[in-house]
Amino acid sequence: MRFDKKQLTEALLLYAVTDRSWLGESTLAEQTEEALKGGVTFVQIREKDLDAASFRKEAEELKELCENYQVPFVVNDDVELALEIDADGVHVGQSDMEAGEVRKKLGQDKIIGVSARTVEEALAAQAHGADYLGVGAVFPTSSKKDASDVSFSTLKEICEAVEIPVIAIGGITGENTARLAGSGICGVAVISAIFAKPDVRKAAEELKGAVRKMLYHEGDEGRIMEKEEQERRAEK
Repeated sequence: MRFDKKQLTEALLLYAVTDRSWLGESTLAEQTEEALKGGVTFVQIREKDLDAASFRKEAEELKELCENYQVPFVVNDDVELALEIDADGVHVGQSDMEAGEVRKKLGQDKIIGVSARTVEEALAAQAHGADYLGVGAVFPTSSKKDASDVSFSTLKEICEAVEIPVIAIGGITGENTARLAGSGICGVAVISAIFAKPDVRKAAEELKGAVRKMLYHEGDEGRIMEKEEQERRAEK
């Protein structure tokens, strides 16, 4: 699938990152399909502990599943695997392959996402050909222990500085999503907010509703968050 900027921006509304920590008796494909049925609009497979053969098998299954739901599917970090299975793209961090090199390998038709925590990183990623940015962690998270906190003001500055879509990542739940209102993001990326819940489909449905409300009926939560940050800085 090829996505123009408008289509990609819309697809980034509710971005699910896989995690087998809560599979129980389900397979990764079964769990992911429940999330898709609940309205997830983008899927990234992220597996840090699987051997190469198992990772490829899981990735191929999810790719086919996402094609059936017409949802973009990207691989975390592994550019070669994304190329081999013809995934829609790849998401890389700051310590992984630089976006320009990824583009050379994958070609112009693939989606490249890049993690960023500063305006400088965001602008560099955009200049090197990133299609979207994942910015965070915006809230405390246990999923990525190496993730630094990104303030609301920095998130907003990044959104204002770049022309490509930005999603927020890290510690996002249905309860705190409203606090991102006014930041300029086009969606959120989550793991446990969907996959750690006993009813994955229902969790996806509810979170999607919360994200839509935050984006299209923006209230004062984001401005409150920004004011709180200004007050904390003033006290230092």
